[in-house]
Amino acid sequence: MRFPLLAAVSAVALFAAQTPVLALSQDAPAPAAEAVSDADLAAFAAAMTAVRSVMAGVQGGQPTTEQQAAMASAITDAGLTIDQFNSLSTRISADAVLQARVAVAAAPDSPAGSVAAGVTDAELGMFAPAYARVREIAMAAGGAPSTEQQAEMVAVIQGSGLSVERFNEISTALSADQKLQARVALAEAQG
Repeated sequence: MRFPLLAAVSAVALFAAQTPVLALSQDAPAPAAEAVSDADLAAFAAAMTAVRSVMAGVQGGQPTTEQQAAMASAITDAGLTIDQFNSLSTRISADAVLQARVAVAAAPDSPAGSVAAGVTDAELGMFAPAYARVREIAMAAGGAPSTEQQAEMVAVIQGSGLSVERFNEISTALSADQKLQARVALAEAQG
């Protein structure tokens, strides 16, 4: 069975980067107003990973019949219909919070017992805005922050409700953990 593509492949901002999203049916429903479950986002992320793999082999802009069938199979194997995938794709491309939720669903789990795995949602709610402000101060410093800028950073961190030590633990874990990075981005998007 061949699924016509709408404009071959449209590029939309997904996972905070340009990601190809397929429209495999011309009858994709309009985005619904109901909430999107974590399970649907996890299925979308799995389907999207498989679709991207197929799209990597597309030559000349138009997928072959076999490639379209492989993409359709990847979508249904992930537990979605083509219309559900297209609807989610439309909604996700227009919603930064949904994009961030998909990134969380797609990221590998943090290692059990790691600092990243132990970061609570409440801590993320405190960490994300403080981290953003600390980054701004650091960027303004250019090089090494002045004594005043360092004091401002400490005040921001303490004002967040986190201790400087916990903030630093989370900051250090952030650089090496994709799931934590995605969770921080989600907290920022929800911010």
